[in-house]
Amino acid sequence: MPKAPLLAPGEIDERLRALTGWSREGDAIAKRFTFADFAGALAFVNSIAEPAEAMNHHPDVAIHWNEVTLTLWTHASGGLTSKDFDLAAAIDERAGA
Repeated sequence: MPKAPLLAPGEIDERLRALTGWSREGDAIAKRFTFADFAGALAFVNSIAEPAEAMNHHPDVAIHWNEVTLTLWTHASGGLTSKDFDLAAAIDERAGA
């Protein structure tokens, strides 16, 4: 499978502005989601499995009780690609953001 092309810095900035709450962290984008409790955090993580699997693109997930931090970057390409922003938008839809 060919690598997805990396986005230019200006395109990254433009796509980031179109998302709510996501921030750039080096060669990745990340967002923290907060829930009422641990069960809510786990339910959210389970809810994003479907779009991640459908896109064959998976976030790095960190859970701290009621908080979930998702980090996206295209490992095979070594940075940010359109896959990351497409998945971020799909995750936001699931979260109601």
